Amino acid sequence: MNLTPEQIAAAQKANLETLTGLTNQALQSIEKLVELNLAIAKQSLSDSVNNAKKALEVKDIQQLLAHQAETVQPIAEKIISYSHHLYKLAHETQDNFTKSAEKEFSAGQKRMDALVEEWAKNTPAGSDTAVQTIKQAIASANQVFETSHKAVKHAVDVAQANLNTAADTVTKTVSSAGKTSKKK
Repeated sequence: MNLTPEQIAAAQKANLETLTGLTNQALQSIEKLVELNLAIAKQSLSDSVNNAKKALEVKDIQQLLAHQAETVQPIAEKIISYSHHLYKLAHETQDNFTKSAEKEFSAGQKRMDALVEEWAKNTPAGSDTAVQTIKQAIASANQVFETSHKAVKHAVDVAQANLNTAADTVTKTVSSAGKTSKKK
């Protein structure tokens, strides 16, 4: 069983298309990260200027303490929001890469099955046991991949749920701390 130049060219073309797709996905993610960081930088600059103006208007220690309490809560909330956006972007990118990997694995599986079928047609009589053994080995490898994929997906889902719970807890804590400091 020999590969023809057309088969090799088709495989190279498919690999180039896959690489191009992954590169475009990575660049889109980088672009979103840059946009997020630029928005944060602009907002931080604006907030810093506003806080500096307010600080210059402070006349006594009470106003200074009130100003500091007023400033801390929004900063904590923005850090949480930024972390959430960053995690969401990373998760989206990972999701896109996983989908591409699954697509490639599926295509590779089909090519391997076709290769084994063609090989099986050209085997001498009495080779049925060897062909079945190879088919079983491929099926076992596919099953291991599926099981591993499900386990990783479950672990990612659990981690995401834990992160969301932690973020909610921190947000509630920061909000209640801000309310408490405003009452004083």
